[in-house]
Amino acid sequence: MLRLSKLTDYAVVVLTRLEEAEDGGVLTAPGLAATTGLAEPTVSKVLKILSHGGLVEGRRGAAGGYRLTRPLAQVPLTDVITAIDGPIALTACVDNAAGMCDAEATCPVRGRWDPVNDAIRRALSGISIADLARAPAVVPHPEAPSRAYIAAE
Repeated sequence: MLRLSKLTDYAVVVLTRLEEAEDGGVLTAPGLAATTGLAEPTVSKVLKILSHGGLVEGRRGAAGGYRLTRPLAQVPLTDVITAIDGPIALTACVDNAAGMCDAEATCPVRGRWDPVNDAIRRALSGISIADLARAPAVVPHPEAPSRAYIAAE
């Protein structure tokens, strides 16, 4: 199963809360922890990683905290995933990397995962963090009875 790490999910949550800071203001790790419901050490860890990845910047001092380096509409999901989890890849031999797999010398599909990895990267780069922060569209579950049917009963 292809699944993002919890830390990446938490990073998206923290970034969306940071955007709520007024006029480029800053928010503190304890404040973000309180508004997100995440543990403060986790928020601090996420902020440190995001800062290292250039997605947030920290300000020291009594009025210090963290703020976004650019609007969330300009932050593709791939930037967050890469900052937190590293390169996006389904297999160890992504982009023809050598020495990552014991079977690479005899592998019949070596190099054929590259188009799959590229497609996933392209799809994820087309989604911004602002897209994720928007209110979700209400999509009925395919197995749920329709409201018209329920009302008719």
